Amino acid sequence: MPNEPHDLHASDLRDRAVRAALALEPFDVLIVGGTIVDVATSEIRPADIGLVGPLIASVHAAASRTDAKQTIDASGRFIAPGFIDTHMHVESSMVTPRRYAETVVPQGTTTVCWDPHEVGNVAGLEGIRWALEATKQLPLRFLTLAPSCVPSAPGLELAGAEFRSGEMATMLSWPNISGVAEVMNMRGVLERSEPMRGVIEAGLASGKRVCGHARGLEGADLQAFVAAGIQSDHEITSGEDLLAKLRAGLTVELRGSHDYVLPGVIEALRTLPHLPQTLTICTDDVFPDDLVNDGAMSSVLRRLIGYGMRPVDAIRAATLNAAMWLNRYDLGLIAPGRRADIVILSDLEKIKVDRVYASGREVANDGRLAEVLNGSARADAYRDTVKLARLSAADFEIALPGRAEARINTVVSPRFTKWGEAAVEVKDGKLVLPDNMLLMAVIHRHGRKDPSPVIGILEDWGHWCGALATTISHDSHNLTVFGRNPADMAAAANAVIDAGGGMATAEDGKVTALLALPVCGLLSDAPAHEVAEDFAKLRLAADAFADWMPPIRTFKAVVGASLACNPGPHVTDLGLTDGTTLQIRPLLAAGSN
Repeated sequence: MPNEPHDLHASDLRDRAVRAALALEPFDVLIVGGTIVDVATSEIRPADIGLVGPLIASVHAAASRTDAKQTIDASGRFIAPGFIDTHMHVESSMVTPRRYAETVVPQGTTTVCWDPHEVGNVAGLEGIRWALEATKQLPLRFLTLAPSCVPSAPGLELAGAEFRSGEMATMLSWPNISGVAEVMNMRGVLERSEPMRGVIEAGLASGKRVCGHARGLEGADLQAFVAAGIQSDHEITSGEDLLAKLRAGLTVELRGSHDYVLPGVIEALRTLPHLPQTLTICTDDVFPDDLVNDGAMSSVLRRLIGYGMRPVDAIRAATLNAAMWLNRYDLGLIAPGRRADIVILSDLEKIKVDRVYASGREVANDGRLAEVLNGSARADAYRDTVKLARLSAADFEIALPGRAEARINTVVSPRFTKWGEAAVEVKDGKLVLPDNMLLMAVIHRHGRKDPSPVIGILEDWGHWCGALATTISHDSHNLTVFGRNPADMAAAANAVIDAGGGMATAEDGKVTALLALPVCGLLSDAPAHEVAEDFAKLRLAADAFADWMPPIRTFKAVVGASLACNPGPHVTDLGLTDGTTLQIRPLLAAGSN
């Protein structure tokens, strides 16, 4: 969106809006016959809306004005502000910003707060500059944040870059950076250690937002985290956790990516006398097939309403509350003087979007964009980020010569990980993997250290007879391979290496599905529906060989298995790490001979 946000400051625009409101000149656009979702008063009321350029000039009694250059009949429809996604990662949808905008704008989203954390971990400051360039001249407003944790757990992983207070101050000096993205290094915040202390202080000194990631924090740790200057959190794990975060004064960015949490959240909200002003809504992570088939913010709103939230409350959290959190008083409300970001819906509870206006211009109609989008940044950028030679099956074998048995440290459970320990057989100098275990190999792909695979062993991940490889591996995005058979693991890994990044599955030594993501090893500039189709094929291929345990019937467990900043054990390119103690353990357990 060009000339944001200062285009509303032009005195001649305000002059025109005032004259139009006073009926001294016609509106540019008049929307008539609709019912407004008034998120300021919680009313659902009939009214007509007059627009002048990018501005709402008047919200007035139905059928009281007819003078306009263009009239839009919204009879039988609901009119709401454009949806605002307060925390998201474009990279999770595996498409470039242009392709993301093509998909979500027809769904009613007009503003997103993008944390390009994944691009930053791969491509550093230049990657963030590319991300900013890639958001220009699009009908979707990107409020881009400065990644705070590159890598997310210093000392436990090695990314393609490293951001400290100096890099943070540089990014915050850019006018199109709107704040500090989620601070994930929780231990670093609580211990007041560098670089986190400097990163937060740079954010506070800038006067811009400082966003958080407070997964699992409670009691004194939660209080201390907020006292350090953190202002928001999206890592909600239950209704009780939601209330604790709200009571601590955090703005909650309630995410739709963890659907199992939402029913408990609605129950917790019912115990409060009114909807908190500090409750906003976000998507966080949406895989490409879900993005295309179910939607982004529209899906979250639909599900919240389905779980019992009042439609006007859900839409308020996604509009007015969000705008207030972002200090964007031109957004979030159908009212005179506000920016004309407008969604026209034919079904309020199902969030069925008919038309979308962004800054007074119709940008989507009946699920389609009004015009073809051209990318403003090079789509061929960062296609050389997988700096690896091809691997062999031997790279995925665990050699333990001279042993008949070994005791090993394992990582138990995909969701809330914990340490395990097990005795395993060694035959012909190689570890024999028990039926209930899975190999996880992480290979540094950024060219900053030896790329020899680090191999850990997972328990309670179900039974697999194939392999999956991915360069989407939070948050350092090294090449990560899951499987039991070294030949399958090598086949999947090499398919991803040859593609310049992405995801692949293999079975019986052959590749069964491939999703190429050559931009940073994270993104594709293909249309979103094509990426969605390839990702859906990958899901089917994985389902064919992986007897997933019920808690992990999702790729979120796969791409998050290396997230070393979270509590508990995780496998990274540096070893078997512990996000709680910040230690790195060997594969062999203490006392193993």
